[in-house]
Amino acid sequence: MKPAMLRVLVTTDTVGGVWQYSLDLARGLSKLGIEVVLAVLGPSPSPAQLEAAAGIDGLTLTDTGLSLDWLAEDAPAVIAAGKAIAHLADEVAAGIVHLNTPALAAGALFAVPVVAVQHSCVASWWQAVNGTPLPDDFAWRTELVRHGLHAADVVVTPTAAFAEVTQRIYALPEPARAVHNGRTPLRLPEAGAQDFAFTAGRLWDAGKNLATIDAAAATLAVPLHAAGPLRGPNGTAVLFDNIHSLGTLDEDELARWLAPRPVFVSAALYEPFGLAVLEAATAGCPLVLSDIPTFRELWEDAAVFVPPRDERGFRDAIAELVADDLLRSTLGLAASERARRYTPSAMAAQMANIYRGLLPAVTRPVLAAEVAA
Repeated sequence: MKPAMLRVLVTTDTVGGVWQYSLDLARGLSKLGIEVVLAVLGPSPSPAQLEAAAGIDGLTLTDTGLSLDWLAEDAPAVIAAGKAIAHLADEVAAGIVHLNTPALAAGALFAVPVVAVQHSCVASWWQAVNGTPLPDDFAWRTELVRHGLHAADVVVTPTAAFAEVTQRIYALPEPARAVHNGRTPLRLPEAGAQDFAFTAGRLWDAGKNLATIDAAAATLAVPLHAAGPLRGPNGTAVLFDNIHSLGTLDEDELARWLAPRPVFVSAALYEPFGLAVLEAATAGCPLVLSDIPTFRELWEDAAVFVPPRDERGFRDAIAELVADDLLRSTLGLAASERARRYTPSAMAAQMANIYRGLLPAVTRPVLAAEVAA
């Protein structure tokens, strides 16, 4: 086997979309001859997640047991996790450190360049969902993220829209680099179109705004099914009056639900990218999405847009698509064609270019703690 040109230490967690992002990135980087050491923080991977990781060439998985920033009890726990990741980077001889949790750079000393990928954050989430001053528990987390972003050599976000938000909140000297996420297509079974609506994601997350979809489903003539956990690792839970909850689905089960090309719905108030939307679009589902900047950036002219809290608007948009086979097919085709832009190969190629652009700096240490201070 040809030796890898580069080894990258990538941090991840098993709770949300960052896990799937990390696996798809590793698949793409493997094809470019880049090895990935995947360091898991927070809850340990499930057997299914371990199996998925084991099938990727050039990927080494390390379950660190370290604190995940948004679940950590205090700032010292996050800073200790960052120092442990810096030590791990030395142990595995990583040439680049890719932090999917930028706060880890706030108090750590890295001997190689650091790429911080800002997938989301509590400050922007709180702003989008509540629009009030941050609570104390969020304020110290936000301060760590600010230090980490300023300490990193490069900051990346999954959309240009979220890059603008990140620059504004954290006073970055320049916008982050936008690299759209990619997703490996699900293997869909043969299935004819069926009349129902569907959504997926962290159902317990208030940013997903399932309350609006639940209200819209009350007067729909077709069922609305939802895939995903009802309770989060932070104890947050949700119950629905009208949505039929399917629980957490594995990839094969999710593929069976997407194969009939239902109307896919997201009323998210906050979504820096939206991997569930991409999965549905790749399957050929017509999209009904909240009218927020990230969705406009990704799906303009390939989806129906509704104001995020307009339950009647969502109900009417879903009902129109279910009743009009031609419109439904047309929008499903538009979504699947747009989804071809967002592939793991494209994502990995852009990230590899960012990594390689930093390689000359390997000879000088990146003093993240000093820069943050």
